[in-house]
Amino acid sequence: MQENNTPLTEEEEREQLAEQAQIRRDKLAKMKSEGNDPYTKTKYATSADSLSVKENFDSLEGKEVSVAGRLMSRRIMGKASFSHISDRNGQLQIYVRREDVGEDDYAAFKKDYDIGDIVGVRGFVFRTQTGEITIHCNHIEMLSKSLRPLPEKQHGLKDADMRFRQRDLDLIVNPEVRSTFVARSKILKEIRAYLDNRGYLEVDTPVLTTLEIGAAARPFKTHHNALDIDMYLRIETELYLKRLIVGGLERVYEVGRIFRNEGMDAFHNPEFTTIEMYQAYTDYFGMMDLIEDMYATVARNVCGSAKITYQGTEIDMGAKWARLTMKEAVAKYCGAEYDKWKDDGEARAAAKALGCEVPEGEKATKGHVLIALFDSFVEDKLIQPTIIYDYPVENSPLAKRKPADPAFTERFEYFICAHEFGNAFSELNDPIDQKQRFVKQVEEKRASEPGCNAQVDEDFITALEYGLPPTGGLGMGVDRLVMLLTDSATIRDVILFPTMKPKK
Repeated sequence: MQENNTPLTEEEEREQLAEQAQIRRDKLAKMKSEGNDPYTKTKYATSADSLSVKENFDSLEGKEVSVAGRLMSRRIMGKASFSHISDRNGQLQIYVRREDVGEDDYAAFKKDYDIGDIVGVRGFVFRTQTGEITIHCNHIEMLSKSLRPLPEKQHGLKDADMRFRQRDLDLIVNPEVRSTFVARSKILKEIRAYLDNRGYLEVDTPVLTTLEIGAAARPFKTHHNALDIDMYLRIETELYLKRLIVGGLERVYEVGRIFRNEGMDAFHNPEFTTIEMYQAYTDYFGMMDLIEDMYATVARNVCGSAKITYQGTEIDMGAKWARLTMKEAVAKYCGAEYDKWKDDGEARAAAKALGCEVPEGEKATKGHVLIALFDSFVEDKLIQPTIIYDYPVENSPLAKRKPADPAFTERFEYFICAHEFGNAFSELNDPIDQKQRFVKQVEEKRASEPGCNAQVDEDFITALEYGLPPTGGLGMGVDRLVMLLTDSATIRDVILFPTMKPKK
């Protein structure tokens, strides 16, 4: 016999689980043979749940309630037993006694029920001598049989790969995981409320598009059989939303699922959620004010305070966010001064002197060098919320140029804990300039990706030709905000079913 203090080998553990699963199937077969198939139950009327019973104990004490949930523990003590059931709001103790539920039902509870089964319970509310609020059962029935044993309470479900692959099981046995996704829902609700209260209209735009645009992100490709055309899962919602501004909706946003055929890490998943918002008659400074206030408001409403802790670092959303141009940020953190570079060659030499590699020749302009220095020396220093604005035109194909300095655009990104959380522009509304930038972007993408079928979105250019008013636009990653407000280390912790390579 395996000693209690000797850990099981993997093979022994598999054998034990298989044996336990077979025992449960045997119990199910017995129940069915006795005409008590739990899977035939279609509904169970509940009058309360774990939270409402606890919050309203004073008014419910001594009164009958009916609750339902998953059996999470059992302490069989002869003619009476204590157990816990879990529902969407937590756990609640139940007290099952033979003389109250009847000899047959109590015998079934002892022999046929297992941890993990779904049960319905009816009884009166009381408090035990130890002070725990409990349901004293006068009726209990099985509503669904669990054919697989749950992980042992002592060890739980800790393996990250298994947790992400079996999120259903993860939610059952890890209450903190459930609270993360409850918080995610609340965060989305608060963002929607914030934008709705400011006159924004929530819309839906196509997920499948008929062309691959010239943006750097690589799309997923599929084929539409009826039309016999290749189609692409969207990499952004931007172009359709700006067409709606052209159409006169003036303030729109979309909570959108985005797909990018790219790498994966703690902050990237091929399928993720963004919110993009566009507002006519404002600019990127207006969007700065909006996002700063939105983050503070959402944090207060979800977390109870604008001050939060992320991975051991206190972050103050409510304080005035730092604002630096990209030139100022690079000068501050690595000493390189853009305005002192006479030409592209001098910029490349400055980068080389700092140990920052950039391409030789025309592919590394002063703007490219500035971006490279920012990525190398600045981003990891931006811990408290910081807005970096005025980006080089080289990496901002959809942003309006600064009238006083056409080498730069009215664009900003904001950073928290050394990561970018959102991107915003004063939107480019000159259709001629936009067409030229799109053409250049497509040429560069085709040159760098042989076989790529990138095209200019002529429908978007046509829309711009009808007239896009001065507009501010912003896109933000929902998953990253949820990570921040739930203190989650990886994006997989905040996506219910993250992308995983199938097991063989």
